[in-house]
Amino acid sequence: MELDRLDRDIIAALVEDARATFADIGHQVGLSASAVKRRVDRLRETGAITGFSARVAPQALGWTTEAYVELFCQGKTKPSDIALAVAKFPEVVGAATITGEADALLHIRATDVRHVERVIERIAAESFVVRTKSSIVLSRLVDAPPGTTVPEPRNGSPAQL
Repeated sequence: MELDRLDRDIIAALVEDARATFADIGHQVGLSASAVKRRVDRLRETGAITGFSARVAPQALGWTTEAYVELFCQGKTKPSDIALAVAKFPEVVGAATITGEADALLHIRATDVRHVERVIERIAAESFVVRTKSSIVLSRLVDAPPGTTVPEPRNGSPAQL
């Protein structure tokens, strides 16, 4: 789908404050409230906007430690098998297949380092896991929520999603 400058500006305003009124957003982007509503409705219908939610500090929920874990799997383990296995762990807040030697990268949030260790031990016990390699996050240098930065279009054409 193609996004024009106004669509990107509306999305940026919603990411900043999803509770902003259409009138407030319209004031920011130079449109009427009804025009903003029509665009937001279209953006939702086309899937550019997938929903609205609250951003909660993980520390407020007791998740004070985070780690990234590389999974090295045996044979040709299917990504769907990895996804099914790691989805069982509430501490796994993100997972992706990656390039390089590892087959997948997991993002884990836990209460402390011992908790991270227990989660890694349970994941390593999965039948397809050969080994893991983990890194504990010391501090976040950049922590922008998804959608905070809306990419500019390339070559003067509207951005594609």
